[in-house]
Amino acid sequence: MATSLSIHVFLLTIVLLYVSCFSLPPQEQRHFTIRIAKDPKTNLFYTQVGIGTPRHNMNLVIDLGGPILWYDCNTHYNSSSYHPVSCNSKLCPEALSCNSCDGPFRPICSNNTCSANILNPLAKGIFTGNTGEDVLAVAGTTVSGLLTGCTDIEGFTREYKVMQDYQDYPELPPPPRPNLMQGLPPSAKGIVGLARTQLSLPTQISSLFKLSRKFSLCLTSSNKHGLGNLYIGATPRTTAKKLDVSMIMQSTDLIINPVSTAPIYRDGDASYEYFISVKSIKIGGKVLNLNTSLLSIDKQGNGGTKLSTMDAFTKLHSAIYKPLVREFVKQASNKKMKKVESVKPFEACYDFKSLGRTKTGFDVPTIDLVLGNGVQWRIYGGNSMVLVKKTVACLGVVDGGDPEFAMTSVVIGAHQLEENLLEFDLISNKLGFSNSLPLHNSLCSQLRI
Repeated sequence: MATSLSIHVFLLTIVLLYVSCFSLPPQEQRHFTIRIAKDPKTNLFYTQVGIGTPRHNMNLVIDLGGPILWYDCNTHYNSSSYHPVSCNSKLCPEALSCNSCDGPFRPICSNNTCSANILNPLAKGIFTGNTGEDVLAVAGTTVSGLLTGCTDIEGFTREYKVMQDYQDYPELPPPPRPNLMQGLPPSAKGIVGLARTQLSLPTQISSLFKLSRKFSLCLTSSNKHGLGNLYIGATPRTTAKKLDVSMIMQSTDLIINPVSTAPIYRDGDASYEYFISVKSIKIGGKVLNLNTSLLSIDKQGNGGTKLSTMDAFTKLHSAIYKPLVREFVKQASNKKMKKVESVKPFEACYDFKSLGRTKTGFDVPTIDLVLGNGVQWRIYGGNSMVLVKKTVACLGVVDGGDPEFAMTSVVIGAHQLEENLLEFDLISNKLGFSNSLPLHNSLCSQLRI
């Protein structure tokens, strides 16, 4: 029975995505609403996009910090509407190299073509591809003139085999096999980047359709509750119960890290990811005693707080993680929560039956992020706890370690963002956030433009 229900939910999800992406376009495009589903195995979020002629329907993972939309255009992929961007085009950044190919023309094989840096934060490596222009079906509208990156995943495997066959020093251990899709859902064919770059999807859509330079994101906690949404050029105004969304929104400044956090960058490049200023952290109203310098961004770009959809759970520097978990465990004990054996990667785990329930999830100590302008982002049990087994729920934060190299001290992960409406206003450099929508008897799937 459970298997049948899971199949039904999966099929319904695909149908909803398909209908959303390929419905008739409106007479005047004032905003885009793109449906987003959650992959239950990886806890990552994806949407379906139609690319090329003939149309290839692809599931692409949502990466809030991704610089570009890229997809797999392997030897089995072709498109008559694809146009490569030449190396001498003003659309090709100076930092990128030039690609050439001896085979027959196709999206992954053309001469004098601007290369593309293909990034998957979960893969251990940097990959290359081509920058091109093609037709995309996005949110019910066919979009022309949108620049993307395409890469041949099969090609990386072939290159690896050649390198193995002809390496000069066979006595050395072989390098790891490149895996561009590492960590992504099995159905994924690429990534949609939403970062503060010229080639991100929100930036290009806003420019092509002369929309306001802002986008909003609302991630569903489960596909059973309906799909989440990415809104480009607009923010939802009401909930299904006619609640004025502006009445529940708070805002804080979006901070620019002056040092790039990308794996490839030039000296002087700023980060294109989304940072906010966190001044302190509270557990159950009590301010944590921690080294607050870690919450600031230093001259090397270390520290600070950023938002991520590619980290399934919030990741903390060890010097923040340890006091946070210690205080949470102490207050949980006062609430008679029964601690059980840890379940990796989580430390503080509890017997499901010992936890109370509220409209915002499990009744556990709240976590407050005290932001730069004094407002607080409160994380309730629905976002702080993760059900890892039928009988066990754990505090959904992980230890990011204390590495020698640069790192962000606080990475707010996707689980902590679920059922929260986030508005990224790139004109005023403000982040609007709703806190938990269930607190207001609503869900991401119930928001209305």
